Amino acid sequence: MEIIYLKEVDSTHKYLKDYIKKNRYSKPIAVVANIQTDGIGSRDNSWIGKDGNLFLSFAIDKNDLPHDLPMQSASIYFSFILKELLCNYGSKVWLKWPNDFYIEDKKIGGTITNLQGDIFLCGIGLNLIEVDSDFGYLDIKFDKNLYLNEYFELLLKKIEWKHIFSKYSIEFDKSRDMKTTIDNEKISLKDAKLNFDGSIFINNKKVYSLR
Repeated sequence: MEIIYLKEVDSTHKYLKDYIKKNRYSKPIAVVANIQTDGIGSRDNSWIGKDGNLFLSFAIDKNDLPHDLPMQSASIYFSFILKELLCNYGSKVWLKWPNDFYIEDKKIGGTITNLQGDIFLCGIGLNLIEVDSDFGYLDIKFDKNLYLNEYFELLLKKIEWKHIFSKYSIEFDKSRDMKTTIDNEKISLKDAKLNFDGSIFINNKKVYSLR
């Protein structure tokens, strides 16, 4: 995985899209910035953090991912692999459905993924330092070079979705104490049923992660 390091950028996601448009996609590539001034969050919200946080976007061909991965749940897949890596280094981070990183009951980051043709563009924002009292931050020191290289090595190993889902389905119980936004409405996940494809069945309908 080629990694481009930037001091400051408006959005790693936008930068990567423009980079691929100009240079074409030939192999997995990532962009990491120290400062992001106009990041893209879920539901078109902005995700702007302080210098020292993680601002990451990467592009990967869907053919470089496991054959059993439901395309609509790629964000869960990308997020959970990073979550597992952080936990291996001592963090207590967990993943709220579908792709929000939490420490206890405070959000510390999230993932947004788009599919353009055969290429997934994934953006991850993670608070490594305190932003404000409404958000948490990672409970271990984050070594960007070490962790990101290891993360991308794990992605390229094509870990099967069934192995990721078996762990994610257990952790899903933590999400039941939380709410998620569906059709612009905050909905409790207390009675949600998690399906094998990463979707949930709630309020008599099937809902996929759309980010």
